[in-house]
Amino acid sequence: MIDSDRANLAGVTNSDVASSTTAALSGINVATLREGQKQIPVVARLRIEERAQLSDIQNLYVYSAQSTQKVPLVQISSIKNDLESQRIRRQEHFRTISVECTPAAGALSSDILSAAMPKLLAFQASLPPGYKMIIGGENAKQVEGFRNLAAVMAISIAAIFLALVLQFNHAVKPLLVFAAVPYGIMGALLALFITGTPFGFMAFLGIASLIGVIVSHVIVLFDFIEEMHEKGEPLERALVDAGIVRLRPVLITVGATVLALFPLALHGGPLWKPLCYSQIGGLGVATFITLLLVPVFYSIFVLDLKLVKWEGPTE
Repeated sequence: MIDSDRANLAGVTNSDVASSTTAALSGINVATLREGQKQIPVVARLRIEERAQLSDIQNLYVYSAQSTQKVPLVQISSIKNDLESQRIRRQEHFRTISVECTPAAGALSSDILSAAMPKLLAFQASLPPGYKMIIGGENAKQVEGFRNLAAVMAISIAAIFLALVLQFNHAVKPLLVFAAVPYGIMGALLALFITGTPFGFMAFLGIASLIGVIVSHVIVLFDFIEEMHEKGEPLERALVDAGIVRLRPVLITVGATVLALFPLALHGGPLWKPLCYSQIGGLGVATFITLLLVPVFYSIFVLDLKLVKWEGPTE
């Protein structure tokens, strides 16, 4: 701690003290040695035996920048050992202590966090009032990505629903289009469980993209049913013919997608593995639901619930 009165009487300033101690301990660049195309800095500082211990600070001299006099540092300051924070880290204006780690090669940070989460929750519960624990890193980015992707998915589903309402000119038929979506999601989750793949952002992204594929397949089926309706076909024949006629294009599309995803799932690494398995399981289950249960749902809405009108024979 510098004594301002003594420093003024000695003719030195705080800047003189800082520059003199920095030059003595850390060194100061006094010249540059050029060797070919290399520029080597020349640093002047005390010899290592003169700055090896903390007590050597008492032997330093402070040189005034305005005169040629010098004064021992011990005469204008008091030297003591004290612990203090070099820099106060803050996050959102709160003092923060950061604990960081890097997973080993081949290990997923989500697996490490899942194993450590029980102890982290126990530690969080033992924190005194005024303290809180925030998990950052990939987990925070994943939560933020889930939130943003969920918002985008909700907007997309609403836009698809409105487009289907305009296409079919009906408010109930779009619900039948989305009937296979929950089964596709369950198939995706089942595939992740069977393969032991963690559910992360890429898996969520795969499920989000899966919804569009499922809806497109149902629309293909519905389009044929509506064509048969306009031609005056009976309901049961239209539903059966729709499943038979649209079976080949749907299976070809799904088969090509699944066969293309398998190599990427097996050799694409941990990044693409969740996305591929979620789409493979979701497409497999959703295709079965689309070709078999969606026509059943359609008949229930027509014959039992009377929510969809079928103008013409139903048998």
